[in-house]
Amino acid sequence: MSLPSDGDVRPDGADRPLIAVLDYGIGNLRSAEKALLHVGADARLTSDPGLVADADGVVLPGVGSFGACMSALHAAGLADVAHDAAVGPRPFLGVCVGMQMLFDGSDESPGATGLGVIEGRVRLLPDHVKRPQMQWNRLDVRRPTPLLARDGEQWMYFVHSYAAECDDAVVTATCRYGTDVVAMVEQGSCWATQFHPEKSSSAGLGLMRSFVRLVADQSQEATRP
Repeated sequence: MSLPSDGDVRPDGADRPLIAVLDYGIGNLRSAEKALLHVGADARLTSDPGLVADADGVVLPGVGSFGACMSALHAAGLADVAHDAAVGPRPFLGVCVGMQMLFDGSDESPGATGLGVIEGRVRLLPDHVKRPQMQWNRLDVRRPTPLLARDGEQWMYFVHSYAAECDDAVVTATCRYGTDVVAMVEQGSCWATQFHPEKSSSAGLGLMRSFVRLVADQSQEATRP
């Protein structure tokens, strides 16, 4: 997807926050990095735990199967790094399978254990719908979040055959695809989306821009005397 031009979209009055995009060799991870750069972050695709530790925020993208992504994350030595970042105080964003990996496990790969950051399991979409869901779909925002605009309909792009089942308390947004499908979750400083914000045109870039601003604001707050 070509990114729309929004001019200088860096957080007002802030330096570009350092955001580590975890590089574990799966899929097109650079699309998330490029989108973050576009909306004002100093985004770095990295497998260096030291750089991740120094970053102001962390992003875990993911495409493909749950088991393959978890295996690759462990092989890259980033599973514990991702877990610790997701439960820590810095803003963290999981995307697509990067969201699914935050849960305990997935029916797609029964032998693979997830990161266990959010209680719940990833299940196959219902039999009566086409799998995968590969389309734009409208979000039903369930509770306020700093990453989503408060007004107007928001359409995001989904590509997935599995979706999380979890406590309603962590669900920020759903979409309708034969049933209510968990589209976004939030727990502490951890946010995650089943959709691809980096492929969702202005609405998705708006979410990523809000994430970058949130990272910048939290970083500035942490450095104030």
